[in-house]
Amino acid sequence: LRHFRDVSGTRAAGCPDVRTAPGCHALIEPGAASETDSGKDRMKSPKVKVKKEKPDDSAETGRTFEEMVANVNAIAQPLAARKLSKKLYKCVKKAAKVRQIRRGVKEVQKFVNKGEKGIVVLAGDTLPIDVYSHLPILCEDKSLPYAFIPSKMDLGAAAGSKRPTCVIMIKPHEEYQEAYDECLDEVKALNLPV
Repeated sequence: LRHFRDVSGTRAAGCPDVRTAPGCHALIEPGAASETDSGKDRMKSPKVKVKKEKPDDSAETGRTFEEMVANVNAIAQPLAARKLSKKLYKCVKKAAKVRQIRRGVKEVQKFVNKGEKGIVVLAGDTLPIDVYSHLPILCEDKSLPYAFIPSKMDLGAAAGSKRPTCVIMIKPHEEYQEAYDECLDEVKALNLPV
């Protein structure tokens, strides 16, 4: 039989002292049973919940806005300014809570073609650009407002996803109508590329 010592430093049942048998101890998880335990004597260690801090959108990637802007691709026009980007992230978060977003190239393209209205937010650091280069033209044809933001990681995080997202459509809803209207006005005021 091998003897075990748990991570907390206490000896498991039937385990000799470390000084007498130095090479016979292996580490096991706290609260786990050793091979000699019957299961009845085992005490479970209390589970401790660790709260994860939610950092600011730009802090998630650890880069500044200027560094992210330096990494955008050639077609990322009109690019939202820092304040508008934050407003768009907040609007995406509110829309995601009430499930009023369309996420991903295929889904956004499908609903734009069907005539659904909203703000299209595209990530400027998506490569290759062929993945979504047709969407700005499609939005212009359907007279939908669109804007590029610098980071797909932040866009995915704002939508409540662990994965980066290159395009999101925010649909209007009464719960966040004020934030939506403010973003809509500012996105429409951006100069479209010629």
